[in-house]
Amino acid sequence: MKFVTQEAVHSLPLSLFPLGEIAGFPVRPGLYEMNGATPLQNGVNFTVHTHYGTGCSLLLFRREEEEPYAVLPFPEEYKIGKVYSMIVFGLNIEEFEYAYSVDGPWDPARGLIFDRKKVLLDPYAKAVTGMREWGKNRTRSYHARVVRNSFDWGDMPQSSREMSELVIYELHVRGFTRHPSSGVQNPGTFAGLEEKIPYLKRLGVNAVELMPVFEFDETMGAREVDGRRLLDYWGYNTVSFFSPNTSYTAAVEYNREGQELKRLIKSLHANGIEVILDVVFNHTAEGNEKGPVFSFKGFDNRVYYMLTPDGYYYNFSGCGNTLNCNHPIVQQMIVECLRYWTVHYRVDGFRFDLASILGRNEDGSPMNNPPLLQRLAFDPVLGNVKLIAEAWDAGGLYQVGRFPAWKRWAEWNGKYRDCLRDFLKCGPWAAREAAMRITGSRDLYEGGYAGYNSCVNFLTCHDGFTLYDLYAYNRKHNEANGWNNTDGTDDNRSWNCGQEGDTCNEEINRLRLRMIRNACAVLMCSRGTPMFLAGDEFCNTQFGNNNPYCQDNEISWLDWGLLEKHQEMFEFFRFMIAFRMSHPAIRRSLPGAVCGLPAVKICGTEGEEQEIDENTSTMGILFSGYDREQGRDDVVYLVINTHWEDRSVSLPKIPRYMRWLLSCDTFGRSGRCCYEGQERPATGEHYVMKGRTAAVFTAEQGL
Repeated sequence: MKFVTQEAVHSLPLSLFPLGEIAGFPVRPGLYEMNGATPLQNGVNFTVHTHYGTGCSLLLFRREEEEPYAVLPFPEEYKIGKVYSMIVFGLNIEEFEYAYSVDGPWDPARGLIFDRKKVLLDPYAKAVTGMREWGKNRTRSYHARVVRNSFDWGDMPQSSREMSELVIYELHVRGFTRHPSSGVQNPGTFAGLEEKIPYLKRLGVNAVELMPVFEFDETMGAREVDGRRLLDYWGYNTVSFFSPNTSYTAAVEYNREGQELKRLIKSLHANGIEVILDVVFNHTAEGNEKGPVFSFKGFDNRVYYMLTPDGYYYNFSGCGNTLNCNHPIVQQMIVECLRYWTVHYRVDGFRFDLASILGRNEDGSPMNNPPLLQRLAFDPVLGNVKLIAEAWDAGGLYQVGRFPAWKRWAEWNGKYRDCLRDFLKCGPWAAREAAMRITGSRDLYEGGYAGYNSCVNFLTCHDGFTLYDLYAYNRKHNEANGWNNTDGTDDNRSWNCGQEGDTCNEEINRLRLRMIRNACAVLMCSRGTPMFLAGDEFCNTQFGNNNPYCQDNEISWLDWGLLEKHQEMFEFFRFMIAFRMSHPAIRRSLPGAVCGLPAVKICGTEGEEQEIDENTSTMGILFSGYDREQGRDDVVYLVINTHWEDRSVSLPKIPRYMRWLLSCDTFGRSGRCCYEGQERPATGEHYVMKGRTAAVFTAEQGL
């Protein structure tokens, strides 16, 4: 058996290849290091591996047909180690789909469930067929198609922004533009999101975090509740890790590798917006022993999943199975997958769902130095992408502040969310911790990945209440999900401001809007990377549903009509984002301020450093330092009064040549909350903070 390099395959004429024949197709041994199906000049290279399997066949299908028109068993001489590889000549990639069948032992107690009758999707498939029409039930097995990469990225450089320089906007691709009010030509698609780039630029965010865009089957487990069809709307049950979701495309892309998604990413980059993908390597859509067998189970169930000693599935994901991430074979797949999205889609970062699972051993126990996490931290191709962990899982492992980082991993700071939710609704018991969280959670991240680069601060995300609902509901209202309101968390730390749900009470409505502004001001003035949920900037609601994973309807879709109704809220978010961007003292440690103020100071109502205790409901946070780019001191003072009564506060003492300017007051004095470009002097020694308000001051050299 002779072997040639990939370059040789592309350059040598077909007549020089030593060929065999299988099922009427000319073939030859393939390129063993190229996993998946790769189009070559004269054929297609198919490479696949199975550790415990004893035989493998390639299945070729005509488009949209269920029965294969050709079955090509891999000869033993086309196998090296556990890898099968074959080049098949004479194939037109526009005309066929492919899958595999794998033979091997059947011993479920040992995790071996091979069945050569099963049609298996290639774990390295770059595109999955029959998935483009959203909500259409599948009537056939999963097939893959061979795609060619013809997208021209030009010479666009990779982003060099630090985490601390980002403002992250989390969104669902379909839900962002699916509502008729979105006004786009291609609602619910990558193209529809691209149409909204001018809006994102106007808002001022510089990173979007896309909820899962890997191929998933939204009809899996579809059901009807009260006449409404419920689907797997969020998409956290992955079918194929290397394939973009074809139902998110406006145009048919049969053999063109994610062109629409790539155009979206290129356009976002051209407008200074990074792209972070929410990736789900903790489980797959194959479920537990009662779930389907369509890919990983059929290739190597014992390798890809964590199994109990008697062959059942560990369920640290809460979704039926748990991916065996630290098995060397699974490690390799995950690394290759992330490299693929980094190189071929130019993705800027990844947020890892239930990332603590990635640090569990094959028996489910937590590891001190998980090899997968270390490998991702030091992988050269991934060297500049952001790695963000949701540092907990459904098995009770909670690692916020303790996630293995190697100075590369950042974390969703769940402690920031919980503490600030408590404090902002007047929970004085949370005041001391709130001061720590606002100043960068130094108790968690000091000495980590530059501290402020390790921490993603958030109050809302897809999982839980929207920011509007946080101040409109005391309890979750998930009745529409069909589980008798038992799903979703009960730990919301919310406050309805006096009445559950929508109300005509104008006093309550004004209070709710003020609470939202407070949350925005504090988030944007906290050290770390701020993240918020799409629609929070114009009071989007999910009607009290804190777990709308199955709601492909008005519950989850953004209602863009609210943007006009709450234009002032949008402008406030826009102002606070721009304010954060213009004040580096908030985002990171600067050289010492010339005026002598400390880099960080936590103050009481007298403007002096004070010990914060469980009775504190009003406090100030000072950030200062010398801004070399502007050639001046940058001084910001955030004051928060969570009490329902007015409080008089003193501002910190500053040199005579400086003066305090009021940049925003969430109470909205004189009908305005923010003073962009025309900050108001804060006259007098004291400033009266209205009940339940926040204010932001800057100290600048006086005129």
